[in-house]
Amino acid sequence: MAPTTRQPAEHPDPPSAGAPPVPLAPLVRGKGRPRSAAADQAILDATREALAELGWGGLTMGDVAQRAGVAKTTLYRRWPSKSELVVDAIASLFDQLECADLGSLRADIEAVVARFAELLTLPETQAALLALFAEGSRDPQLRRRIRERIVQPQKVLVELGRANAQARGEMDPDRDPAAAAEEVGIIFDTIAGTVEHRLLVSGEPVTADWIRRFTTLLLGPFPGPER
Repeated sequence: MAPTTRQPAEHPDPPSAGAPPVPLAPLVRGKGRPRSAAADQAILDATREALAELGWGGLTMGDVAQRAGVAKTTLYRRWPSKSELVVDAIASLFDQLECADLGSLRADIEAVVARFAELLTLPETQAALLALFAEGSRDPQLRRRIRERIVQPQKVLVELGRANAQARGEMDPDRDPAAAAEEVGIIFDTIAGTVEHRLLVSGEPVTADWIRRFTTLLLGPFPGPER
């Protein structure tokens, strides 16, 4: 086998004993290994899997790292705490939601509600959301992270649906930005709260007929004494 050591390059004669030492060239380090999207996805998938099996109390960072096939240091470098990890694991699922322009506001709403309900029927989604609701009720920082990573990005879907409807002439343009933002929040809370309550609290299915009836109530006036 050929030797692996390289022959030293030729240098001038070494300095005399009394001469000051020659400074060594600084060691230039790289910026580290780039973050792996595949590793991130494996970690998020493993987190949801562990939550569905073990619940919030049984989930540990070490178990997630083992399931994902990564070192614990890799996991902690990306997510310093369990709450941050779980929030991102759920946010990555809801990031799949899209507001496609299907030609009418009714069709847009029905499509988003159907996809949202489909995600909520996954055992890992249910386990994670219920755990986040419970933990967030006593952790203000966790509640803030839920708003930033889950709620706010999904409100964008309502804004897009509203903009598409206005472009098609189905809705009047917004004249008061503050009022429009408040309405977006109310619409989001109505859709998300209703679907989550039906699936996670009542345990009732979200069928195509239920989605149509819900959308009709959402778009039209609610029945009441004045109607």
